[in-house]
Amino acid sequence: MVRQTITSDYKRCGISKVSFWILFKTFILMPNPGLKFLTIFRLTQYFRKRNRPLFYFFFLWLRHLKVKYGFDISYRTQIGEGFYIGHFGNVVIHGDTKIGDNCNISQGITFGVSNSGSHIGVPQIGNNVFIGPGACVFGGITIGNHVTIGANAVVTEDVPDYQTVLSPKMTIINKNLSSFYIHNSIN
Repeated sequence: MVRQTITSDYKRCGISKVSFWILFKTFILMPNPGLKFLTIFRLTQYFRKRNRPLFYFFFLWLRHLKVKYGFDISYRTQIGEGFYIGHFGNVVIHGDTKIGDNCNISQGITFGVSNSGSHIGVPQIGNNVFIGPGACVFGGITIGNHVTIGANAVVTEDVPDYQTVLSPKMTIINKNLSSFYIHNSIN
């Protein structure tokens, strides 16, 4: 089961067969941060109830990779086969989130909890979902299958299957505020 899941993650990166040489290249020669993290993530989950010493070994390795690559994804998170992390950095996924098969996430995303309002809880993400850079999904909501969430979108409501969510259009105001943010200028 774990071999099939890890192989599906590698296939999403264009690697059709997993061998010792492929693992060596992934971890040593040409490290792919998302793939490396996912491999250790899957092994941590696999050994959680099967072999405690190996679980702790992979758990510590996973914690190291979390800090190194900026992936705050708990080993408790349920992630389907064929998960793809496009870029590393600032990825936060709540430990109770459930993510379906063939999902892509980008950098700067957050899947978080809502503790008040009508959608208390954590998100459930369907199959074949793309989450763009900087997108946030909060609360006990359901993201359907074949959904695209655009860059910087904030999603707090259910999204049906085959839909696209975009962030609001940018607004330009006629006011120079740069002096409030640029300090100690060299000119």
